[in-house]
Amino acid sequence: NNSSQLSSLPLQILLYVNGIYYIFYFLATLAMIVYKNQVFSYPDDLLAPDLAVLFLMAILEVPRLYLGFKGNLTEAEVPLGLSLGVTVGSVVLCVYLLLWQTYVLWADVLLNTVLLSTYGLESGLKVTAIAAFVS
Repeated sequence: NNSSQLSSLPLQILLYVNGIYYIFYFLATLAMIVYKNQVFSYPDDLLAPDLAVLFLMAILEVPRLYLGFKGNLTEAEVPLGLSLGVTVGSVVLCVYLLLWQTYVLWADVLLNTVLLSTYGLESGLKVTAIAAFVS
């Protein structure tokens, strides 16, 4: 049966939800950095790296989601594999914001834990989809 569909509906839904969640995540994290800068004595030399990580993560999110959508819908393992690779970078930046940014509030822990969980689930679905495409 050459009309079999290999693309993953759960992956497509999760990519969509992640796109929406990331917008919320970015705005909430940015607002918290502004808040922490106002309320705590945020060292000037540490504000820039924390902001840079957040903005780099936002820049990575666009190709990460685009390649994920494209790879899944066209049943192509290369864009999906590239998306998985970019996800690894996003996970590293997320872990930075979870553990090593200047001030970590409970809301940071919550937001980053949810994001890491969705990245993990999404990565598992990407690996499964890639395996289906190449078989």
